[in-house]
Amino acid sequence: MSILQEKVKVINIGLGSFARDLESAGVDVTNVDWHPAAGGDEEVLALLDKLAPLAEEIDAANKEALGRVLQAEPVLVDLGPAGEMIAGLPERTLLHAGPPLEWKEMSGPMRGAVIGAVLFEGWADSSEAAEALAASGQLNFVPCHHYDAVGPMTGMLSPSMPVFVVENTTFGNRAYCSINEGLGKVLRFGAYSQEVLKRLAWLRDEFHPLLKQAILEVGGIQLKNITSQALQMGDECHNRNKAASALLLRELAPIIAGLELPRETVTRALDFMRGNEHFYLNVSMAACKASLDPARGIRYSTMVTAMTRNGTDFGIKISGLDDQWFTAPALAVDGLYFPGYSAADANPDLGDSTITETFGIGGFAMASAPAIVKFVGGSPQDALEYSRSMYRITLGENSSYTIPNLNFRGIPTGIDLRKVLEEDILPALNTGIAHKDAGVGQIGAGVVNPPLACFKKALVAFVEAHLGEEDN
Repeated sequence: MSILQEKVKVINIGLGSFARDLESAGVDVTNVDWHPAAGGDEEVLALLDKLAPLAEEIDAANKEALGRVLQAEPVLVDLGPAGEMIAGLPERTLLHAGPPLEWKEMSGPMRGAVIGAVLFEGWADSSEAAEALAASGQLNFVPCHHYDAVGPMTGMLSPSMPVFVVENTTFGNRAYCSINEGLGKVLRFGAYSQEVLKRLAWLRDEFHPLLKQAILEVGGIQLKNITSQALQMGDECHNRNKAASALLLRELAPIIAGLELPRETVTRALDFMRGNEHFYLNVSMAACKASLDPARGIRYSTMVTAMTRNGTDFGIKISGLDDQWFTAPALAVDGLYFPGYSAADANPDLGDSTITETFGIGGFAMASAPAIVKFVGGSPQDALEYSRSMYRITLGENSSYTIPNLNFRGIPTGIDLRKVLEEDILPALNTGIAHKDAGVGQIGAGVVNPPLACFKKALVAFVEAHLGEEDN
């Protein structure tokens, strides 16, 4: 009976809600975050067990893959039309975000972006004619990833749209991304009004030649420095790029101001960059893509080299499985909406911008950017927990990019297919939300996960591919 006269102390294992209820009642509780391996999924556990004899080969391959990412040195080296900068881009080709899809499978915002791109290129003179051309089979729709490119939201890229060129100087590979147009009604969210097309034309005809000249004159900009500084200044470099955009402007503004161009041209360019706090996002995406690509195609590696979505499906790639896509239907985003909109208006998850999380920033570095919860929802504590949990599914840390709020730990880097399934923890992503109908644009932002089915499919394929090799 004496035990009941002493102060009660509780160790809670499993459901955190029990611990929170006891804490609210004033009980001293130690909570142990435990759940069954693989969420108790016996099929997944059996597949993971089959990989046990390959543990040494997998660990060595993952060390090589992670090492290549850690050695990356992304540098912004050029800017120019996609049709000139991206080698081998076929005629009448539109690049889009996410895994492959055809016109008939496209969501509203993706169709809106196609219509806008067709009008922008002058391939049709009305939205109706653009839609008919898209449905005719006379256009090629290809994922940006297939041409070393990435694009936020719809990721729509047509031949005359200018793209940033980022070179990973360690390995010599390049990656490409469009110029960020700002927020609201923009092509990447599926809007194609005259306002949108006029801005795209200005970016192509006036802004791009000016910015290209500045980039070439400065002799390239080291992006590792900018991203790492921005993480110390409250950005996570996916949905919050205030500091990074300002740091990039600091590098370029003196050069732009010194160009022998009409004062009004220079003023428009600087005003656009100053007023667009997401300007750095597209540069950051190209830097992440250039940093990750050398890790592709390493035999036995279980590292995730791409996560992306096209508004219909979510797709991932695994280093040791060449360039196969593993897809499942894209999920709805849990977020905050602009006035007048709700979840009923939202399109499923969309965009290549998850290349940032694949690299280890964005949702993985939300602890650096607690203020972002005002944009995507949740609390500052949630932001910390998102980052902490990502260390459990990654192969290591990148000490070149540190998180101040986690005692300057390196960002969690190198998503491991095995750990995602064994820990039953999905990558944390933050993202914008597009309206489900073509032509409307952005209506909010929030947090989402990839569908678990992508990872399960990849594990099945990995076991078949690599155990088959062993059997032979």
